[in-house]
Amino acid sequence: MRKMITLIVALAASSTTSMAQGASASASQTVVLTLSNVMSITFLATNSNTGNAVNIPFSTLSQYANGVASAPQQLKIQSNKAYNITVATNSPDFAYTGTATPTPAMPVSGVLAMQVSANGTGGNVSSEFNGTYASLSNTPHSLISAGGYGNNSTLSIQYEATPGMGYPSGSYAANVVYTASQP
Repeated sequence: MRKMITLIVALAASSTTSMAQGASASASQTVVLTLSNVMSITFLATNSNTGNAVNIPFSTLSQYANGVASAPQQLKIQSNKAYNITVATNSPDFAYTGTATPTPAMPVSGVLAMQVSANGTGGNVSSEFNGTYASLSNTPHSLISAGGYGNNSTLSIQYEATPGMGYPSGSYAANVVYTASQP
């Protein structure tokens, strides 16, 4: 009887094992990535979209007459598509801080100019700013077209100011706005 019970248990285990070997199951799931168009333009020195103030001091007659250039300023552009960049000032005139009355009105156009000193965007620099200083204004000007997509595109620019002798001492400031957009 003992042998019979052992044989029945062995057959039952064998039967269960045989069934498990022939069984299988699977499951599948679709993973959908929903990507949006994204981009960022920041100044390398601040790692934000607001750059440090660019101070251009004037202390000699030659500087007033011939102009003074700034140190290069670097921008970083990140985009998952090709992009364009425009540049404009936020106002047609510099904002004045000083003691002169009446308040002088210095136009940006004809006084503040800019050039692209290095282009790591993979795009085309507008001929206006490509290696030569071109006057800025509050009207947007094309700066880069067809910039390449990626994570680390850089652009170096330099300002040059030539105010002439017709303005009193004080501080004259203008915000320069760079706008990156995906076509």
